Amino acid sequence: MRLENAVDTAGGEMPPPVVPPTAADLAGSPAPESTLLQRVMTGNALVAFLSVVLSLILGGLLIAVTDENVSRASTYFFSRPQDTLAAAWTAASGAYIALFQGSVFNFQGETFARMIYPLTQTLTVATPLICAGLGVALAFRAGLFNIGAQGQILIGATFAGWVGFTLDLPVGVHLLLVVLAGMIGGAIWAGIVGVLKARTGAHEVILTIMFNYIAINFVLYLLSTPAFQRPGSTNPISPQLDATALYPPLLGSGFRLHWGFVVAVLATVFVAWLLNRSTVGFELRAIGANASAARTAGINVSKGYILAMAIAGALAGLAGVAQVSGTEKVLTSGVAASFGFDAITVALLGRSTPWGTFAAGILFGAFRAGGVTMQASTGTSIDIVLVVQSLIVLFIAAPPLVRALFRLPAPGAPRAGKGGSTTRTPASTGAAA
Repeated sequence: MRLENAVDTAGGEMPPPVVPPTAADLAGSPAPESTLLQRVMTGNALVAFLSVVLSLILGGLLIAVTDENVSRASTYFFSRPQDTLAAAWTAASGAYIALFQGSVFNFQGETFARMIYPLTQTLTVATPLICAGLGVALAFRAGLFNIGAQGQILIGATFAGWVGFTLDLPVGVHLLLVVLAGMIGGAIWAGIVGVLKARTGAHEVILTIMFNYIAINFVLYLLSTPAFQRPGSTNPISPQLDATALYPPLLGSGFRLHWGFVVAVLATVFVAWLLNRSTVGFELRAIGANASAARTAGINVSKGYILAMAIAGALAGLAGVAQVSGTEKVLTSGVAASFGFDAITVALLGRSTPWGTFAAGILFGAFRAGGVTMQASTGTSIDIVLVVQSLIVLFIAAPPLVRALFRLPAPGAPRAGKGGSTTRTPASTGAAA
């Protein structure tokens, strides 16, 4: 009896024999090293890094074009082009060196403390960016566009500030209550959006944008009332927080860096654990990937929306605490600055991952801290920092453009093997068989 016509005891046909891979198939299989290299070359981290590099290059070109010395040298470009190129390099490199000195390391400092002072400034500015960015990133992972970090920072700062300058509590207890109050304030403000999204289907983008305006005007109103306005002052500013309600300095009184940065690090660790190691994080990621499929699998999507927004608001509230209890030490209507809006960019650059957001927050903190030194030292407008940040967002939002400019392979693209042939994937091999 031929093998192809053999039948089993149940009367069904036997499965076809397994065909071993040919030598050509084995030769075309990618090596582990090549597979790792391909993952690196097509990964999101590389695209984000190249987006920053490309933005800095374009920013340098803009600095050179608008520099007076470059404009003067360009008038005789065709007779001595090297003068124009040298002036352009001097303008761009000088601005970026000043940016580095003002944000990372001042190699002209008289003491080591003065040398590392710019780095501590960067970390101080990065603290609220990291906390708020984590809130935006976590909401993104749950499929929600949290554009309301600005308002959540303000409400968190308001709750924390009131506890800080009203209550008289012992050391340790007072600061702990300030931190909890700020997180509760942000969680309530964002949680309302989550409830409206879950119960009525209202779009969270519209809700969070409108809640930003409500928060700004609400804080302005509170600062004009006797409960919040500083006695004897007509300006919208609160009394200074008690010393027991402030974050202690992290490196001593000579630096502005406070323990809020340590809280930001702990918040990053918590979000990383929540998203990657917990059941709640798995459910939130499932909802963000496909809410309909998650609902079919038995996940309570409405509860996930509310929980995601509440946690995101609590993280943004931590940013408000860092401002009111660490950096500013008072509550004002501008205590949130533009951290809530910059947090969206930070989360995008960090690809909505906890540690990516942490690194992006430090980068943007460096831009903010070093921009002032760059303007003071070279005369370059600090607005160039905003241009670079905007370019980063542009390239992050268009990864195919970055891949095309740097000739990077697209994710999942077949890898060219030796002789110009492409490596066959298991799926394509099966289809060919």
